[in-house]
Amino acid sequence: MPPSQEVDVLIVGGGINGAGIARDLAGRGWSVCLVEQDDLASHTSSASTKLIHGGLRYLEHRAFRLVRKALAEREVLLRSAPHIMWPLQFVLPHDPGMRPAWLIRLGLFLYDHLARRDVLPASRSVDLRRSPLGAPLQPRLQQGFVYADGWVDDARLVVLNALDAQAHGAAIRTRTRCTEARREARHWVATLEEADGRPSTVRARALVNAAGPWAERLLRQVAQPAGVAPLATRHLRLVKGSHIVVPRCFEHDAAYLFQNPDGRVLFAIPYEGAFTLIGTTDQEIHGDPRDACADDTEVAYLCEQASRYFAMPVTPADVVWRYCGVRPLLDDAHGNPAAVTRDYRLETDDLAAPLLTVWGGKITTFRQLAEDAGNALGHMLHESRPAWTRGACLPGGDLSAWIDVSGHPARDFARFLQAVQDRHPWLPPALAHRLARAYGSRIERVLCGARNLDALGEPCAPGLYEAELSYLRDEEWARTADDVLWRRSKLGLHLTEAQRADVASWFARPALLGHTEAWKT
Repeated sequence: MPPSQEVDVLIVGGGINGAGIARDLAGRGWSVCLVEQDDLASHTSSASTKLIHGGLRYLEHRAFRLVRKALAEREVLLRSAPHIMWPLQFVLPHDPGMRPAWLIRLGLFLYDHLARRDVLPASRSVDLRRSPLGAPLQPRLQQGFVYADGWVDDARLVVLNALDAQAHGAAIRTRTRCTEARREARHWVATLEEADGRPSTVRARALVNAAGPWAERLLRQVAQPAGVAPLATRHLRLVKGSHIVVPRCFEHDAAYLFQNPDGRVLFAIPYEGAFTLIGTTDQEIHGDPRDACADDTEVAYLCEQASRYFAMPVTPADVVWRYCGVRPLLDDAHGNPAAVTRDYRLETDDLAAPLLTVWGGKITTFRQLAEDAGNALGHMLHESRPAWTRGACLPGGDLSAWIDVSGHPARDFARFLQAVQDRHPWLPPALAHRLARAYGSRIERVLCGARNLDALGEPCAPGLYEAELSYLRDEEWARTADDVLWRRSKLGLHLTEAQRADVASWFARPALLGHTEAWKT
């Protein structure tokens, strides 16, 4: 990377919104540089509940516009990447002491009809006494409802957007901080700092602030010279959502939505085969989002609420992993953090060089947010260019070279997996499934023409070979064991501490220390 670079748009923030906007803009033909101070999806975008959903509970807050927008996006996203997103059934047990059954039916009716559905089935009632879906639950829960939403590997979704942005010419610069952004008459001049302290500059016609929990701070401390009124006009409420992972609580592949006495809801979701993911909380925080963690009080709360429904209690001793994400929500004067809007707002400022700031948002609406951002920037740059992502696949999502695509994500992935196993019968089934899920039709880039396991190199950990680590380093910006074990995959859950250390040792090899990015502009 040269010490200076000129682009149309500089994007600060490598979470889902920043990566999605980079993809959208680059695909429209603008030159783009995205900078992220850490790894891609290293904060909120890898710490979600991992759902593509309309948000059933938001109907109670009358957020019909948000729910409708999110529901409309579900199937668009499911079709774009059937390897990392798939339909998921949710069981909502009816607790007579909570919301009345008629209110739940009304909410589900709206959920079914606020937006068109082609893939996901309509909701239905279920007798929990006679259904396997009721087996893990307490006997007092006799009636329930089943509805459908989607599941997503959130961190991989970010990476796939960054890959597509790069394929369209964008420069993706991870572990690069924007330390100053100076606004001139027609350009922004940004000072950047690499992980090793090396400085560089980027000159951009427009600046996009997609810094998530740091968006307000960026406007107040980075993109504003001293002595001048801050650019920030809004305030964020930083709300922590914590999750726990415990050994598998049930054998079937559906998830649960539980109602809590405090008015919140709790998800219990099949996770990584051997586990159940339980979350989330809503706890407002102050200070640096980096310091947020899932504390013992939240863990106890999640265990207590899950135990109100499961026949087998969930205890803090069962927790094998905990994590939290900090949601950057717009301050709309609601006292209850759970009631604060999850919708996004795009604030534009084109008094001189254009500035676009992303406030709020949720993972389900990232593509629509990016499209809206592209339209807004085109207007400010006086170069409106057509949107393109609605019918486009993300990298690995186009399975047409492997199968005749039916348009039903779950069926198409099952047929794709079979095609992978037929073409590579030497792959152990579990490894074939994991690689197919992670990389989709890009799987051959990982296998590199291998015809047996030995050709994948040494196993650095069970099921993790050198060929995959090299691919992740060379093509997906992975630089540490954590990048691989907790973001590009969740293999960290399945490995011992010693095995995780072996992966860290692979990245620490002297031959890898001089590896640098081949920046694309």
